[in-house]
Amino acid sequence: MKKYQLMAPGPTPVPSEVLLAMARPMIHHRTPAYDALFREIRAGLKRLVQTIQDVLTPACTGTGAMEAAVTNTLSAGDSVIVVNAGAFAQRWLAIAKAFGLKVVELEAPHGDTVAPERIAQALKANPSVRAVLVQHSESSTGVLHDVRAYAQVTRATDAILVVDAVSSLGIAELPMDAWGVDVVVSASQKGLMLPPGLGLLALSDKAWAAAKRSTLPKFYLDLTEERKYAEKNEARFTPAVSIMVGLREVLRMIDAEGLPNVFRRHTRLSRATRAGAEALGLELFPKTTPSPALTAVLAPRGVDADRVVEAFAASHDITIDGGRGPTKGKIFRIGHMGYATETDVVIALSALEQVLAELGVPVDFGAGIRGAQKVFAERS
Repeated sequence: MKKYQLMAPGPTPVPSEVLLAMARPMIHHRTPAYDALFREIRAGLKRLVQTIQDVLTPACTGTGAMEAAVTNTLSAGDSVIVVNAGAFAQRWLAIAKAFGLKVVELEAPHGDTVAPERIAQALKANPSVRAVLVQHSESSTGVLHDVRAYAQVTRATDAILVVDAVSSLGIAELPMDAWGVDVVVSASQKGLMLPPGLGLLALSDKAWAAAKRSTLPKFYLDLTEERKYAEKNEARFTPAVSIMVGLREVLRMIDAEGLPNVFRRHTRLSRATRAGAEALGLELFPKTTPSPALTAVLAPRGVDADRVVEAFAASHDITIDGGRGPTKGKIFRIGHMGYATETDVVIALSALEQVLAELGVPVDFGAGIRGAQKVFAERS
């Protein structure tokens, strides 16, 4: 018998209390029960995103929320800067091109980052730029970009900073208002420990001013209309009711743990996983600050990383993920976000030791686990 473990970089496991909440009888979204639910969620999301703005909750995926961020703040022919250092940055590129935007691409190798000075130079050289589109946690490479510094160089310009926080919200520090981020985009299935299907968007006053000028087509994901309904504590269209019920439970769990403690937990899990991989003689993929959401590891020389992923599933019933695009077959990625604890990391590293041995890689059994446990034994 095998016990299934989901340790991919999203979707992530859903806590049992959240599953139980979502299994309750359906409620209608135009009733006092939903009114109370939505009111609590709106307040909780403001605390999570650390903003005074309403956090809108359209029923869509993270990609839908990314598209909404573009169509609601920009017009055809506008120029945007895209920080391109991974597969999800390329999604910004695809969305921008689909809506007729002019793209100034700042590229870095996968596993690396774009220095904020390059953004500052690009903004100076292209004063007509209306938006800077970036990832916070680039989950295809395991890199955490310096959004705080990006915000500092963008703030004094006419451009808005639009941040994909799909794999960082509720995982890594991202205080929207304090840092001066203009649009935070996220989704339900990663740090928020929910099934896929809920998008999240928060816009600053600067971004809402840009929305008034925007002429790109939008209907379902018209955030100006969505905001009008949210301010009345109403849903514009039928919401993802069951996921919203689960979201209330998640926000209560985060409040009970304390947001700073949530961030510390993810940092600890990330450090331990990296220490365990390095103790096994493996090389980490990120060449810069790693994301606390996942650990990206280079496969041993001569081993196809996809075989590592397949062996995790076949031998241990654990789902991890491989690389995308230029990293396919080169890296494997272990998620430790959302509903994740120290024991999950120990299990993943134990399986990794066995998988490497299966694939003919010499293994010092126990070394990976010892590396992680040393981190967990630290008091701070």
